[in-house]
Amino acid sequence: MDPGIAAAARALAMGDPLDALNQVALRDDAPALALRGIAMAQLGELVRARTLLRRAGRAFGARNVVARARCAIAEAEIALAARDLSRPAKTLGAARATLEAHGDRVNAGYARHLEARRLLLVGRVDEAERTAAECDPAVFPPTARAAHELLVAGIAIRRLHTRTARAALDRAARAARSARIPALTAEVESALRVLSSPAARLIARGGERWLRLEEVEALLASDTMVVDACRYIVCDRGRSISLARRPVLFALARALAEAWPGDVPRDALVARAFGSKYVDESHRARLRVEIGRLRRSLAGLVQVSATKPGFALTPRRAREVAVLAWPVEEEHAAVLALLADGEPWSSSALALALGTSQRSVQRALGSLARAGRVQWSGRGRARRWTAPSVPGFTTILLLPGPVG
Repeated sequence: MDPGIAAAARALAMGDPLDALNQVALRDDAPALALRGIAMAQLGELVRARTLLRRAGRAFGARNVVARARCAIAEAEIALAARDLSRPAKTLGAARATLEAHGDRVNAGYARHLEARRLLLVGRVDEAERTAAECDPAVFPPTARAAHELLVAGIAIRRLHTRTARAALDRAARAARSARIPALTAEVESALRVLSSPAARLIARGGERWLRLEEVEALLASDTMVVDACRYIVCDRGRSISLARRPVLFALARALAEAWPGDVPRDALVARAFGSKYVDESHRARLRVEIGRLRRSLAGLVQVSATKPGFALTPRRAREVAVLAWPVEEEHAAVLALLADGEPWSSSALALALGTSQRSVQRALGSLARAGRVQWSGRGRARRWTAPSVPGFTTILLLPGPVG
């Protein structure tokens, strides 16, 4: 191998993109262009990195299919970093097949790893888990092995399997130490802090307290009926009923659960479910209809009975009733939760991850921007949005349904 190319590759493997650029910055041959692109990506210059990798792919030519496939994988990883979530799906599969056909197990496995990362970002956790399970981390170098274990931990966290997540993060920490890249070690340490940070609020019997992820997992496995305001479901001993598409019913269920074992006056339920400050007979009639729908939806889990001032909820099997809520609740919380990872997101990527329309996300972003909660850069399709995270809180608990 060309000594300059070999030295640049070693520098990139050690996480030193500036040294790599010193070796190949003035060269325009295909391998140098590819290494320059990867170096620029490590420095955060994603647009320039993508341009260089495309030039490298063209320079390798049609015959060098393995090198072109590797460039496609690097470009797909840059697209994920830029939260361009639609593009990698179109190229990763073909690149992986090419590398598998030519015996490049390491890069083919990394392409599968990137597929799993994309699936996790768009909320397709089951598919992400299956794809990640097909990877063999033993063939990866330490840097890629640490990234893979972070992915495994991310999947486990979203499933609230905290023991699995902690074991994966311990393996990631060992791989990061072997790689000797400070930024990678810091990323693993940040992920470990997620497990000890408040992930949700427990509201029960008129009081509130913070819960860590492992406490959330224990709560959902207990004999407590939980009205989960993070995922808009009502669950009891493994059985869950989703009310994500029925916001009025969920608002009623949450209000009744927060008041348990007491009841909630009718006017308070009207204000909570319909957002009306003034209550008349039409509101009370609508409330009776919605309460009937709630009874049918939650049949088998709870009984909703009328009291003199309003309505009360009684669990059929559970001993306790609790509400699980976000650590900080506010309008457009789902959008803020995604933006809080510190990466720049496009409105189309946010819509894809949240399973809602791009127009709904754009309205939410406009409202947050006017309030100074988010920032944007670029114009048109190049516009990206960012927001600071909330210090001391984890933001990667399961996201709620559509933002509306």
